[in-house]
Amino acid sequence: MYDYIIVGAGSAGCVLAHRLSADPSVRVLLLEAGPSDWHPFIHMPAGLSKLVGKKGVNWDYNTEPVASLGGRRLWWPRGKVLGGSSSINAMCYIRGNALDYDAWAADGAEGWDWHNVLPYFLRAEDNSRGASALHGAGGPLGVSDPTHVNPLSRAFIDAGRQAGFAASDDFNGIRQDGFGWYQTTTRKGARSSTAEAYLKPARGRPNLTVVTHALAREVLFDGNRAKGVAYSVGGGEAQRATARREVLLAGGALNSPQLLMLSGLGPADALRALGIGVRADLPGVGGNLQDHLDVCTMQRCTQPITYDQTSDLAVGLNYYLFRRGAGTSNIAEAGGFVRSALATDARPDIQFHFVPAQLDDHGRNRLPGHGYTVHACFLRPRSRGRLHLASADPAAKVRIDAGYLNDAEGFDLRVMREAVALSRHVLAQPAFDAFRGEELFPGAAVQDAAAIEAFIRRKAESIYHPVGTCRIGAGTDAVVDAQLRVRGVEGLRVVDASVMPSLIGGNTNAPTIMIAERAADLILGRTRHDAAQPAATQAIAS
Repeated sequence: MYDYIIVGAGSAGCVLAHRLSADPSVRVLLLEAGPSDWHPFIHMPAGLSKLVGKKGVNWDYNTEPVASLGGRRLWWPRGKVLGGSSSINAMCYIRGNALDYDAWAADGAEGWDWHNVLPYFLRAEDNSRGASALHGAGGPLGVSDPTHVNPLSRAFIDAGRQAGFAASDDFNGIRQDGFGWYQTTTRKGARSSTAEAYLKPARGRPNLTVVTHALAREVLFDGNRAKGVAYSVGGGEAQRATARREVLLAGGALNSPQLLMLSGLGPADALRALGIGVRADLPGVGGNLQDHLDVCTMQRCTQPITYDQTSDLAVGLNYYLFRRGAGTSNIAEAGGFVRSALATDARPDIQFHFVPAQLDDHGRNRLPGHGYTVHACFLRPRSRGRLHLASADPAAKVRIDAGYLNDAEGFDLRVMREAVALSRHVLAQPAFDAFRGEELFPGAAVQDAAAIEAFIRRKAESIYHPVGTCRIGAGTDAVVDAQLRVRGVEGLRVVDASVMPSLIGGNTNAPTIMIAERAADLILGRTRHDAAQPAATQAIAS
């Protein structure tokens, strides 16, 4: 018997466990399908390149064949370990644009406007630069500037300026656009996942129970009220845990809607077709799926200074003995945000991640020699996908209809073409003259619109930002209300990236942590106004 049961010890679940168990009179159960975050590659930032093949910490999803991308199945890695995707991601700390959150509120997510969410970003943050109107210090989550950077990353920032774009010293500052360094969720050279930042300090609390290798099978109900969770550990017999107060789903944009559907909450006809009894007909569960589609421009480097052929032994020794060197790098050290010619409002619509290495097929296809890669993604796609249950078996992976480039007007594809053109424009600047070799992707022969579109369809990949499948709102397709309570039942909330009505303009990990911070206050009946800075909020919105 617990007060709260949290399903998923990822980016949101660890935050909830930390905040809710702070009251010693409250008993909390945290269930995680994956293992502990013991692996050293998790904690060394550069170890993320080695985690690509570690299926034990990754759900290892693949989409259904995507018609618009040549029928390819795209790889979607999601964290299956304490800390979730915050334990395997590239650690870029990005909040998005202030207007993104105002758009949420305008779309029915009352109370999720920028003025109301900023205090929770600040509460979470322990920024190495110290506290300010737009940054927090002393919070659980380490956020810091890079301590080791590759010279090619410096060249990329210089090239952005030469291409006519602004320089940025803070993508989370007064203005988002420009080229600069990514701050990362790291502290003293080590990854600051939510497992490290939030869960580890709480593990000694006697009122917090953490169970790993625990696959949630179903939310249990007493009448119309969620009263517990059925789960199995290591493939064993089903066990049951009871919640006196609430069940909180924090499995992410794929697993939370899957568990809702397995529990009879979802599109009624689809559930009946699988023999699942319908508890509440919620057509929006699994719908509204959005992700940032990413396209890479890659060039050979004429100097052996990339991360393609580093000595793992030397990097590892330098890191573990002195906590310095390339091991402290998140690899995607530099980036940028720009408004393309197709931008529809004041917000940047394209994001760049620069990698001083040849990154093909998520790093799974190792290329010979040395090179560098520019990732470019369209931040506000109009295309939408949907999740479907493959069966009523909780161990069966959900089917992912990603919906890439399926908008009727073809706008997403046009912006992706712009992303390729802007990537090439930046790499053609004098800052890269000393390093520039042949263009590997798209390739010198790929020049006209048709050829570039064909390249995008052949090579574009996910940059790992799925959201929206249990969206906040007030319409018939909304799954949760503004308090994150699941519609049609009681005692059940969803707290993760699935509740986002739309993608924010950037990486989604920091916003997911913010959602969990705010959810903790909503669950406990608290409001928070003390940290908001109206002047700073207005300046960003302007």
